[in-house]
Amino acid sequence: MPRPAAFFALLLLTSPAFAQGTQADYDRSLGLRQRFADKVFRDKVEPKWYADGTFSYEVSLPEQKKELVLVDPAKGTRTVVTADDLKEKAAAALPTGPGPAGPGGRRGGGRQSNSPDGKWTITIKEFNVVLVNRESKEETPLTTDGKAADSYGRVFWASDSKHFVAIKTKAGGDRKVTLVETSPRDQLQPKTSTYDYLKPGDPIPQAKPHLFDVTAKKEVPVSDELFPNPWDVSYEHWSKDGTRFHFVYNQRGHTVMRVLSVDAATGKVTPVVNEECKTFFDYAHKMYAQYLDDTDEMVWMSERDGWNHLYLIDLKTGAVKNQITKGEWLVRRVDAVDEKTREVRFQANGLFPAQDPYHTHHARIKLDGTGLTHLSDGDGTHPALRFAPDGKHYLTTFSRVDQPPVTELRQTVDGKKVLTLETADITKLDKVGWKPPERFTAKGRDDQTDIYGLIHRPTNFDPAKKYPVIEYIYAGPHGHHVPKAFNPLIRSPMAMAELGFIVVQIDGMGTSWRSKAFHDVCWKNLGDSGFPDRIPWIKAAAAKYPQMDLSKGVGIFGGSAGGQSSTRAVLAFGDFYTAAVSDCGCHDNRMDKIWWNELWMSWPVGKHYEEQSNVTQAKNLKGKLMLVVGELDKNVDPASTFQVASALIKANKDFDLLVVPGGGHGACETPYGQRRRADFFVRHLMGVEPRAK
Repeated sequence: MPRPAAFFALLLLTSPAFAQGTQADYDRSLGLRQRFADKVFRDKVEPKWYADGTFSYEVSLPEQKKELVLVDPAKGTRTVVTADDLKEKAAAALPTGPGPAGPGGRRGGGRQSNSPDGKWTITIKEFNVVLVNRESKEETPLTTDGKAADSYGRVFWASDSKHFVAIKTKAGGDRKVTLVETSPRDQLQPKTSTYDYLKPGDPIPQAKPHLFDVTAKKEVPVSDELFPNPWDVSYEHWSKDGTRFHFVYNQRGHTVMRVLSVDAATGKVTPVVNEECKTFFDYAHKMYAQYLDDTDEMVWMSERDGWNHLYLIDLKTGAVKNQITKGEWLVRRVDAVDEKTREVRFQANGLFPAQDPYHTHHARIKLDGTGLTHLSDGDGTHPALRFAPDGKHYLTTFSRVDQPPVTELRQTVDGKKVLTLETADITKLDKVGWKPPERFTAKGRDDQTDIYGLIHRPTNFDPAKKYPVIEYIYAGPHGHHVPKAFNPLIRSPMAMAELGFIVVQIDGMGTSWRSKAFHDVCWKNLGDSGFPDRIPWIKAAAAKYPQMDLSKGVGIFGGSAGGQSSTRAVLAFGDFYTAAVSDCGCHDNRMDKIWWNELWMSWPVGKHYEEQSNVTQAKNLKGKLMLVVGELDKNVDPASTFQVASALIKANKDFDLLVVPGGGHGACETPYGQRRRADFFVRHLMGVEPRAK
């Protein structure tokens, strides 16, 4: 009996029966790079400044043409010119203006150091400190306890040359990882190699400062009661008058962070800043300490109020003179501190509540916390500012994944826009079928917090059809990972989507650059990977877009920390995620690099490490899993993947294992690895053989 037309329309909406994962889809996926290449114009502005305050730049146009532009910031004019028009100006070209400045006082000293007054030299001989009179050449040994495994090293002189500090470092462990290269290019037989690689819980190098009196030619005892177990000693700095030595003490486990002051005369140690928290200090990404010598102050970065902000500290008393920045937004990095104007220029996230909180903006504020000046306000993320040589104007460029770059000229005094220089032209990109990913927001696990992500669709997307869904995951707590800036080809998710999938990217709780509470979710909890936020986000997207087919579960893939998370998905959340490809995963945090894992999983190594290991949880595998590893991975110990494979075999679980001979970290991103990953999802989510004609 004939079927009504409505029946066939319904069938299209409820079944992904149309051709997907075909050879044509693969060809189109592989051709995205060439298809989208060289289709964006007017997107790059590189200013050439002249002595009269003007500048020129050249932009690319279609058909390999160029346009030369002259800008007069004082007049606010932009004029198209020829090279002949600029001949006279070209002779007076100037260098660009000041750029971002790095953290103050991070490192210093050396194994041989001359005193500021030129009278003395400190040298390290046979691991010990020797004071040398530069005029008489007389040598005076000041220590005898140095040895190869506990040696004196870097030296820091007081400005008056009366005292110095030498850092003594006790050696840590000597763990090595052994690799087997099964198919070397230069010989038939396999090769082995080793490299140094400390893992969580291993003994670490421990540095401690030792104070010396030059006049008395002896060491001044310094108690280490306030710095007993250093992960790191850094930001070493003498006060301007030479009476106090400051340094930052980061305790192993990263729950104690102190700025300490050592009295040069007595050796007494006093805490200037004493911060202790229940979780972790993100010293690797949210650390800033700038000493202001003329006023005996310090600019200090801290999350003590729940957001990453700057504080002005009195170095003599340790008192907080004032909080410099505040609010439900955060400082991303400090670009410059001007001691004369007493201002700090910085980058921030979340400055504009109506925008994506991950957009990076620029601002300036006085050290007393007043006079916040926005140096950018465009609805997008902004890379570094580019200043005129006289500092009076600057260029800023902003973009979003769905907004081509816009370049503006602004004035430094108040951040106001002078004129828009360029808006990128993507006409040719649009003509070849490019579509931007969709920015999508849904509530997280608490039904209150906004979770941000992207939805990637194939270029031949048909809203009348259904598409299996795959998540491309990276949940490392050291950053946020969903792209924010314009990019015609976000390669991995776009290439996967082109096969006939909808691919999503999400920043769940536990990732960085939101509030401290948002970040703290990862503490001793890397197995969480933000899944309690990711799952409702995907469900919310599917509720809005019926083309997202969750009927066969969701696929997931990622590498490194993303490899750990993608395997975790089918071990702990197998009712939702049903197919995973995991590349070079750090599957057991006890097996991975020490700094990254102790920062988030803490120290000492406890039961929580074991509980969140993909090895110990392998017995819970549901669905399909493909493990990929390069035998020469020097980022993550390849044994981490093999131990998961071993546990899966012991649990009698079916899985795929791809070992790439000669492959390093990210072996699945080789052409062969990418093809195998694509085939895996086509088979298990589309239910068809890949690359059909």
